[in-house]
Amino acid sequence: MEAVDSTRAFVSSVKRVVIKVGTAVVTRADGRLALGRLGSLCEQIHELNYQGYEVILVTSGAVGVGRQRLRYRKLINSSFADLQKPQVDLDGKACAAVGQNGLMALYDTLFSQLDVTSAQLLVTDNDFRDPDFRRQLNETVKSLLSLKVVPIFNENDAISTRKAPYEDSSGIFWDNDSLAALLALELKADLLILLSDVDGLYSGPPSDPHSELIHTYIKERQEGRITFGDKSRLGRGGMTAKVKAAVYAAYAGIPVVITRRILKAVLNGKRIGTLFHRDANKWVPQGEVGTRDMAVAARESSRRLQAMSSQERSKILLDVADALEASEKLIIAENQADVAEAQGAGYDESLISRLSLKPGKISSLANSIRMLANMEEPVGRVLKRTELSEGFILEKMSSPLGVLLIIFESRPDALVQIASLAIRSGNGLLLKGGKEARRSNAILHKIITSAIPQNIGERLIGLVTSREEIPELLKLDDVIDLVIPRGSNRLVSQIKASTKIPVLGHADKSANMDMAKHIVLDAKTDYPAACNAMETLLVHKDLVQTGGLNELIVELQTKGVTIFGGPRAKTLLNIPEARSLHHEYSSLACTVEIVDDVNAAIDHIHQHGRHLTAVDIFSAAVFHNASTRFSDGFRFGLGAEVGISTSRIHARGPVGVEGLLTTRWLARGSGQVVNGDKDIVYTHKDLNLQA
Repeated sequence: MEAVDSTRAFVSSVKRVVIKVGTAVVTRADGRLALGRLGSLCEQIHELNYQGYEVILVTSGAVGVGRQRLRYRKLINSSFADLQKPQVDLDGKACAAVGQNGLMALYDTLFSQLDVTSAQLLVTDNDFRDPDFRRQLNETVKSLLSLKVVPIFNENDAISTRKAPYEDSSGIFWDNDSLAALLALELKADLLILLSDVDGLYSGPPSDPHSELIHTYIKERQEGRITFGDKSRLGRGGMTAKVKAAVYAAYAGIPVVITRRILKAVLNGKRIGTLFHRDANKWVPQGEVGTRDMAVAARESSRRLQAMSSQERSKILLDVADALEASEKLIIAENQADVAEAQGAGYDESLISRLSLKPGKISSLANSIRMLANMEEPVGRVLKRTELSEGFILEKMSSPLGVLLIIFESRPDALVQIASLAIRSGNGLLLKGGKEARRSNAILHKIITSAIPQNIGERLIGLVTSREEIPELLKLDDVIDLVIPRGSNRLVSQIKASTKIPVLGHADKSANMDMAKHIVLDAKTDYPAACNAMETLLVHKDLVQTGGLNELIVELQTKGVTIFGGPRAKTLLNIPEARSLHHEYSSLACTVEIVDDVNAAIDHIHQHGRHLTAVDIFSAAVFHNASTRFSDGFRFGLGAEVGISTSRIHARGPVGVEGLLTTRWLARGSGQVVNGDKDIVYTHKDLNLQA
């Protein structure tokens, strides 16, 4: 769902709207009318009309429709001999005259079905030179709108005196885009919407996968940097004409949105299409970069980082650790401000627990970073050496992935862990934390990037501050190499469904209890907000009879744990039913369910769990006679943890430095060529055994 954009709050006061419909919107590729799109448009205008908006429509399409009809007439009236002659293009004015009639008849029919009355107003360029015409135009439109009639404007191409009506760009207006802008100003509209067959203005041709949708056009930044593609397939305009008209209207005081999306969403302030506004340059802070620029900068910086020696990268981490400890008071102050705001906003205790940086946390994070700095060099390790033939050696080496996008919730300490792992593994990084940790994340990011040498550049680690930028980042599969969401099931699922970029993520947690009481208590109560805390307790049916389950539940309740039951447990234990067997509490609460045996427990986990951690069950991390709370990058000796993966490929379980590396092949030869394999003898000797 599109987010509400704070820069579009002005739409709440919009009443009079001019909507311009392009030829490519009202017609299909073959020139015939697109009845479905037109019908939908009329229904949307009817709804806006009913809600009290004053809607003025400017429509293209007459020439295209007329050309289609006249081609048919010419075909059926031509002899076989006529068809063998070179075909001359049809007169544009004749096409306009024929097409206008059919186009307006269709509008009238569609609006009549909705109990809406429409009116046709044909104008020419020269009309607007006459002050009396302009005065009468305003009076007529005012009268029509007061009666809830929808005025439909079009240029009267059939009688236009312009010498080349399809090419000439001189005069007061020269196509229906510029006519719409002119009418918006003349009729004092509050908003102009230019409907197109693409989502809005892109940085390049929309068909180019590197092109990025521009949500807000800033003339000072983007003029001259946009590459336009082809013109409209049928009309005279195209995106170039729309942008020119939009800039003209916007800088004269009429906001403009170019979009192909639902009109109601535009008027609800949703961040769709491209907005043109004369104050747009004031909304973007100086120095702020776009999502693609940020990702590209991270990639360029990561390449310089990879060229450094292991000792140099270790030195950066040691400097980061020292900088964090030196700024501990400042970090804690910013974090406490976040916590106070979260408490005032009514956030639940589990989120506040994850948000808060407890005493000693900064020192603990710094020590984790120093552990990373002193670990064996992870980049460039030779994993396998093979002699392909005599004097020709192939090596498989560890290599950085490239650019990582990490989206995490609540926990500011995650930013430190992730950033340090990215530096150690030679990767560029983009970070998007939760809004509740805004101050904490900002100060941590500033401290960490200030410790990065200038020859690498602080843009190695980018901090994304707006939620609205996430959809654009998820489209950058040519620049970003891996997405790691850290948070709830919902977050992970949304990210996976929204991108082509590989996603390393986990979802619901499961645990099986057939061990001692203290393991369960630790797994649930040691840190309930953690992602490795116990969420579901599966109990053998025999424990119900022996009283062991009741004893365990009392112990949990004594520790403040709220117990919910699955389908069997809720009846046997007379406890409230769990809302879902997939539910993730992240607090002092858990679900209990009864199973017949270990196979039933495994089936339950396969069906309802997401395979992060389990006790004595197949998962990414399996624990036998030990608490699931040990599932942690630091406790596993990884130094820090970038996230957790339950995927069956690449990294699984807690993911440290090695999970952020891939492999590459390095072949060292002395002039060998394939040449049909005639002059080479393959040995495929494993040289690892000789190491």
